[in-house]
Amino acid sequence: MQKIGIGYEFYKDIVDDRCYYVDKTLFIRDVIEKGGKVTLFTRPRRFGKTLALTTLQTFFECECDREGNVIDNSRYFFGKKIMGAGKEIISKLGQYPVIFLSLKSVAQTDFSSAFYRLRYEIFNEVIRHSYVLNADRLNDADREKMKDLLKRAAKPFFGDRADSRFTEEISVVSQALKTLSACLKQYHGKDTIILLDEYDVPLESAYFGGFYEEMTGFVRSFFESTLKTNPSLEFAVVTGCLRISRESIFTGLNHLEINSIRATSFGEYFGFTQEETTAMLSDYGLLDKVDEVKDWYDGYLFGLTEVYNPWSVTKYVKDHVNVRDWLPESYWANTSSNAIVRNLIEKADKNEKEDLEVLIDSGTVEKKIHEDITYADLESTEDDNLWNFLFFTGYLRKEAERMDGEEIHMLMRIPNREVRSIFSRQVRGWFERMVKATDRETLYRAVMAKDTQIMEEYVTDLLDKAISVFDGTESFYHGFLLSILIGLPHYTVKSNREEGDGRPDIILYPGRRREPAIIFEIKVRKAYNKMDDGIAEAFSQMQEKRYAAGILAEGYNGVVAFAGCFCKKSVIFDVKPNFEEPSMSREHEVYPQGKLE
Repeated sequence: MQKIGIGYEFYKDIVDDRCYYVDKTLFIRDVIEKGGKVTLFTRPRRFGKTLALTTLQTFFECECDREGNVIDNSRYFFGKKIMGAGKEIISKLGQYPVIFLSLKSVAQTDFSSAFYRLRYEIFNEVIRHSYVLNADRLNDADREKMKDLLKRAAKPFFGDRADSRFTEEISVVSQALKTLSACLKQYHGKDTIILLDEYDVPLESAYFGGFYEEMTGFVRSFFESTLKTNPSLEFAVVTGCLRISRESIFTGLNHLEINSIRATSFGEYFGFTQEETTAMLSDYGLLDKVDEVKDWYDGYLFGLTEVYNPWSVTKYVKDHVNVRDWLPESYWANTSSNAIVRNLIEKADKNEKEDLEVLIDSGTVEKKIHEDITYADLESTEDDNLWNFLFFTGYLRKEAERMDGEEIHMLMRIPNREVRSIFSRQVRGWFERMVKATDRETLYRAVMAKDTQIMEEYVTDLLDKAISVFDGTESFYHGFLLSILIGLPHYTVKSNREEGDGRPDIILYPGRRREPAIIFEIKVRKAYNKMDDGIAEAFSQMQEKRYAAGILAEGYNGVVAFAGCFCKKSVIFDVKPNFEEPSMSREHEVYPQGKLE
């Protein structure tokens, strides 16, 4: 079996290390036949964008070493699908100068740091093409420009943002790829192909870092010189997660061809199709896992093509080759910060919370969809901008769409269990942070005073702020109540500790010998008129399992027993201040509901 290459993004590395490869080389043909002068592909993180671009680079580039010797890359395509695409396509193999620039590393916390990193990446590409100075093919002006770029590349730049030298450096860097393109054209006699990977990473980090306008201005200038006013450009392919509106950074790029997840072409090149996924599982003896993989990692709809998350499928196969019974995981959740989802949840209003509840409960929501967005729109609730972000970044998939006048309305749902777990995790995290930030002194006083009315009001108020995606799950309410009781002065909180003949949900053990221990037993009901039954069941369970006997046997000064019953966002409590099990002679007696003596 071939090596499963986790973390491999560069096409050459996959071939050189003989890793398992799902053949997507016909992407090259379709870029030639269907692509524009500048084509922007927007797809979610970890769906093969970098691999797609490095495949293009390996195919098209007339690669040269530092001395100008041509490197033959044709071996990387022996036996691949592209070799059957016809003579006209194959004739372009190794025929063009190529500039490849990744902006992944430009995710910094301030503009200066982001600019320094982008400068470093651009100048590295200038250095890679320094061979153009070895032959007498450049005109004098471009030769001097190239020499100047190389001098700057050799010398680190650290200037103050207000310094005029910083402004000058920004101007030089923004024009650098245009200058390099002209030099490459003179050297090779052909226009240059430019490949820009993850173009929107600097914009995302700038948005969350508070320097979005500054970064947008620089990127706009950089794109204009590189992609718009560049006479040495053969074509360009740009990738990212989001299409950022023309008005923000693509000003004047009238020749921009945008291929988002709604486009009807190129859908099969980003992600694994059903056929490709089944073949991979078969190759590694995991055909019996098809249904599980589909449930967890399928469900993305790119244009007319349904695809699996390629990162998650690959990780799943690797784990299950090593340990066949390994449980499925949410692999995609660990590949990025999921800051957009967190931002949505923490700022959600009542209606948005209700929509999230529906989605996490496997339902659908209908929202207006438009592709001309900016990161600044994330702050706005107009035009359903937040839901647009979730859709175009892969957290939601299309079920259906309709036109209402000139607006597109899309019915959406969460694509699979993996993404649903991301939402659930973010919801839980937000709820836990909210609980920790809440003043719990009121609750603590009510517990010690055995004031169940105040306890009910406090807990219900917290639940009312939550997103009710865990209704009906006792484990959620158990964990919630446990988290807000931790911190009760002079008490140690334990969960599911064995006492008597069972395990009470929560026990609070006093640190002072004169204080009683406190038991909480929790039940859940789906209907409000059944909540009293839940209270009775909780007290009966505490009696039958003899929880108090075990605690009293340890020498504690009495037991206070609280029974709680949750239903959706409501709770009721009842309390028995001096709780003891009935004597053995009465242990089979039937007790009136909630009236245990």
